[in-house]
Amino acid sequence: MREVLNASDYPYAQDDYQKEFKKLLIQIICCYKMMLNDNIELADDEEKIRDRLLYAYLKNNVVRKKIELTDFLFDKEVPEDKSSGRTDIKIQTQNTFEDTKAYYIIECKRLNNQNLTGISGLNSEYVKNGICRFVYDFYSSYFGINGMVGFVVDNLDIDNNITNLNSLLNKDLIDDKGKIVNAMPLQEIKPIQLNEDFKYSYISIHQTTSQNEITLYHLMFDFSKNIACT
Repeated sequence: MREVLNASDYPYAQDDYQKEFKKLLIQIICCYKMMLNDNIELADDEEKIRDRLLYAYLKNNVVRKKIELTDFLFDKEVPEDKSSGRTDIKIQTQNTFEDTKAYYIIECKRLNNQNLTGISGLNSEYVKNGICRFVYDFYSSYFGINGMVGFVVDNLDIDNNITNLNSLLNKDLIDDKGKIVNAMPLQEIKPIQLNEDFKYSYISIHQTTSQNEITLYHLMFDFSKNIACT
C-alpha cells in the first residue's frame, strides 16, 4: 500500500511533492503524444482542446492504466473554496483524502503567433489570466506547486515565445476582472527537462500576494497541425 505524505509531519515533503508533480506532468506529456499519434482534429477553442485531453485521455480508464496514471483523479472547472475561481483542471491525489485542500491545479491557455508582446494578445492572457491567478491566490496552492499548459494553435517558435512571455512578467496588466496585476517573478520562465522526448517544458517561480513562493511548471503542447480549418 502506498504511504500517504503529510506535510505536517514529513520534513522533506516538499521534495516528494515536486517529484510527484513532475511524474504527473510526464504522464500528461504521454497523453499529449498519444493525441498526436491518434492524429486527432481539434477546434481552435481552449475549452474543447482541454476537454479532449481530459475526457479522451486523462479520465479514460484504459489510458490511465496503460500509463500508470491511477494515483490521480482529474476534474474540470471545479469552484475554488476561497475565491470565485474555477480551475481548468483540478488534480486530486491520495493526500486529498487526508486533507481536502491538498490538490494540484493545471491552468490551460491557447497560444497563437499574433501580438506576441502586446497587452491584448494570447501571450498576455497567459500571464494576466493564467499565471497571475496563482500569484493573486485566486487559485489555491497547497503544495506551492502548480502547472500551466499552453495549447499552441499556430505555427510558432515556442522557445522564442518564452522570451516573449518573460517580457510580460514584470509588466502591469489588466486582467479579465479589470484589476491591475503583475506576475511578480522571482525566477523567469526557463527550460527544464522532464522527458527526453519532449523539449517544451519550463519552470518559473513567483511571489504571491500572501507572501508565499509558488513554483509553476509550464508545458507547451503544439497542436498547430491538428487545428481544423474553418
